[in-house]
Amino acid sequence: MNATALTSRRVVTTVRGQPASDGAGVKLNRLIGQPALDMLDPFLMLDEFRSDQASDYLAGFPDHPHRGFETVTYMLAGNMRHGDNQGNTGMLRAGSVQWMTAGRGIVHSEMPEQEDGLMWGFQLWVNLPAADKMTAPRYQDIAPEQVPQLQPADGVELRLLTGRVGEVYGPVTNVATAPIYVDVRLQPGAQWTSQLPQRHNGFVYVYDGEAIVGDGDSSRTLPRGELGVLSHGETLRLAAGTTATRLILVAGKPLNEPVAKYGPFVMNTPEQIVTAIRDFQSGRFV
Repeated sequence: MNATALTSRRVVTTVRGQPASDGAGVKLNRLIGQPALDMLDPFLMLDEFRSDQASDYLAGFPDHPHRGFETVTYMLAGNMRHGDNQGNTGMLRAGSVQWMTAGRGIVHSEMPEQEDGLMWGFQLWVNLPAADKMTAPRYQDIAPEQVPQLQPADGVELRLLTGRVGEVYGPVTNVATAPIYVDVRLQPGAQWTSQLPQRHNGFVYVYDGEAIVGDGDSSRTLPRGELGVLSHGETLRLAAGTTATRLILVAGKPLNEPVAKYGPFVMNTPEQIVTAIRDFQSGRFV
């Protein structure tokens, strides 16, 4: 056996999303943050929103608070305007990503800028380490044209939101959990082997077609709508069968810290949650 051989990742468990609603009634498919997968350190929640029925999304996400973690919105189709209580505003459109660090507290809204048509994308919640939970809020708003598009193999197209592929780095930077977030598009029969930090926790979610994940006898086929939690390892093989496939590959450094969650607040202890609620009610999220 070659002692320098890289260890390959495989799917250790799969999860299908559960219907949910959030904001003012936006219909969602919740993949992480549900009974079958409460969290995958450092990832607290993953929602897919996908509908061409305006009634499913038009009410949007009016003003709501966050403290202690980061929200990541990646748009595949549609337009969403965000604003907050500090005067920040911006537009999320197809292909854009917003990495918002809520830190010590922010009140913001995300409202559709369309009255019909397809609204499709993902929101991922990423935990912050205890040392950073009370940091100043910040945004990284990345326009579609700022996201590197790579073709590492025949029939493979990548959009690199954060992390590294080869010598290329994604535009989202300075995130404590050193995440990788890649939108992967495979033509029929195409395959790609990704390099990943060995101890990062990771998952793939297939949002179109079906993907073959892993090597040889340990590979597993994931259909559209299925999330695969990955083992640790340094490489991950992804392949398409007879149809074109689209998926997201996400991995991050686990924090291995206590987690106390209450709605839009994620801290380390119940006492900190109580403080967060009091601070919000007292108007201190400014």
